[in-house]
Amino acid sequence: MAGKFELKKSKSNKYFFSLLASNGQTILGSEMYEAKASALNGIESVKSNAADDSRYARLNGKDGSPYFTLKAGNGQVIGNSQMYSSEASRDNGIASCKTNAPGAATDDQT
Repeated sequence: MAGKFELKKSKSNKYFFSLLASNGQTILGSEMYEAKASALNGIESVKSNAADDSRYARLNGKDGSPYFTLKAGNGQVIGNSQMYSSEASRDNGIASCKTNAPGAATDDQT
């Protein structure tokens, strides 16, 4: 099974997506979007930017936990990872994003 994007609608009627690895684990989550078309554009942006290592910001949370963000060419964050237990785990998450995102299908659950 390949990675996929899951597009969902929140209880507040906003749209969001998650990129899932082939094992079903969430790699990347989006912001909330007012319009479905905007969320779909966000998915396309992740697909087109995921392979470019310079688009990733390798960060640490307030508690020191490593995580990453993926940015579009204009510098806007288009996805955030979970918190990881180590920098190596975070780097594996980035590698998974690079591998899974470009060709991932979209599972529209809205």
